[in-house]
Amino acid sequence: MSMQPIQVPVAPGEFAPDFSLPALDGSGTVSLADYRGKSSLFLALFVGLWCPFCRRSIAQMAAAGPQLQALGVETLGIVATELENARLYFKFRPSRLRIATDPELSTHRAYGVPKPMPTPDLMAALAEIRVNPTGDLPEPLPVRQAADALARLDGYVENPTDHADMERQWPQLKGQFLIDSDGRVRWTHIECSEGLAGIGKFPSTQEIVAAAKTLLGHGAGRPH
Repeated sequence: MSMQPIQVPVAPGEFAPDFSLPALDGSGTVSLADYRGKSSLFLALFVGLWCPFCRRSIAQMAAAGPQLQALGVETLGIVATELENARLYFKFRPSRLRIATDPELSTHRAYGVPKPMPTPDLMAALAEIRVNPTGDLPEPLPVRQAADALARLDGYVENPTDHADMERQWPQLKGQFLIDSDGRVRWTHIECSEGLAGIGKFPSTQEIVAAAKTLLGHGAGRPH
């Protein structure tokens, strides 16, 4: 069963929408224009830090950063929470990943990352699906149970901002985009594009690096 998205993501070959958002590193704002004409960019759009799948994907993306940088590709993660909440989180969990904040999901909308309607059919399907997107659980679990289990493994306790973000954002999907130095999207990965079993999945480092090599070697990437 699909999630019946109501938005169509930006596709390979199209120009990536610009954005200007607060940067976590204190440098002011970060925008797509900062990279245009200088480097390619691997852009990942996450929801708030309430999402355990996102928290683990951020760590995975940070680990992939040096390999991508060696290919001339910078990395940027956009996290959908207030700047101060992100600063609090990353104070205790430092990351090498450059991060911007967008609590209102304006970048998700600009890039067409779907936010499905929580219909009865969708809720019923979510109750049946079993997931283990990071491979860190002994076995696949229902989505809510999987999220709770990862939070326990992480020792993570939601704060009021996390809870408010979740209430406002769910069930917003996540997306990743490889953008060339001219500002064109060359490769995309949209959560659940192949069905609900894709909840929480983030492309592997090998997949991202292969897409980057294709982009740099041939001037265009393959759609995911």
